[in-house]
Formats: sequence, structure tokens, C-alpha cells
Amino acid sequence: MMLRSASRFAIAAVLAASAAAATDDVEQVDSSTDRVPLHTMIPDYPQVARRDRIEGEVQVCFDITRDGLPQRIAVRKSTNRLFEKPARKAVRDSTWVPLKKGEVDAGIKACRTFRFSLVPVQKDEPDGQ
Repeated sequence: MMLRSASRFAIAAVLAASAAAATDDVEQVDSSTDRVPLHTMIPDYPQVARRDRIEGEVQVCFDITRDGLPQRIAVRKSTNRLFEKPARKAVRDSTWVPLKKGEVDAGIKACRTFRFSLVPVQKDEPDGQ
């Protein structure tokens, strides 16, 4: 009985560690818009891709409404279809600063590229820390 609870604890620890690492393995590589983001979402790494050790990159293009919401979201390039749905969802859940009354937008389609990597992404530390 003691061995069974120890194995459950070990499995729970491994699952918790992999869940904690899941937030650091997707990077937004670029964004082609001058619109200022309010809330940028980073896609979740698909469990199947993580299990099968698959990495990839997705470029998603979209329009930003005057209210700062994305519309007409479409995948432009993708190295693997597993990453397309989370990348589209991340863009759909992101927001940008709304345009002020009378402010004109260039109307050019915006694009974001997300890189899905099994190696954790290095985060820059602010100066003084």
C-alpha cells in the first residue's frame, strides 16, 4: 500500500512539473502591426504535440477592428496543423487599444508568428533584479 501511494505521488509530481513548464514553451516571434496590444495571449502547447515531441511555428494573420478586437483570423503558414487551433485561439483572445474618434487605421492586415518549442523560452529580467 505504501508503494502505491509513493507511485501516485511521483506521478502527480511529474504532471505538476510538466504543467508548470507548459507556460514557457511558446514564444511570440513577431507581430506586424503598429496597433498597441492591451492583452496578448500566448497559445497553449497541445498535449499531443508535447507527448510526441513535436515542435513547430504558426503565422496567423487577422484584421483589428476599431474597438481593438481581432477579426477574420486565418492561418497563413504552419509547420504542423496541431498548432493552428491554439494559435488562432490566442489571437482571438488578445485585444488591442481601441482607435480614438477620428483616428485613422492603415487597414493593413496584422500577422503574428508563434514558435512552439520544447525548450523553455528565456525570459528577459528587468534591470536591477
